[in-house]
Amino acid sequence: MAEIVNLRQARKRREREDRSAQAAENRVRFGRRKDEQAAEEVRRAQAERLLDGHRRDNGGDAEQ
Repeated sequence: MAEIVNLRQARKRREREDRSAQAAENRVRFGRRKDEQAAEEVRRAQAERLLDGHRRDNGGDAEQ
């Protein structure tokens, strides 16, 4: 005899498995440790300060 399958439950189970696989892929692709995130933030802040330090002031005469 054939096995009876509830199509709604099968669809939901397949969707859960797909979401789980996508989440695992995203963790590998985008996941970073806290120390890596903090180091990146420090580098970004230093670059921004350096760039702002080289900004020229034009006395407010020109539009920005």
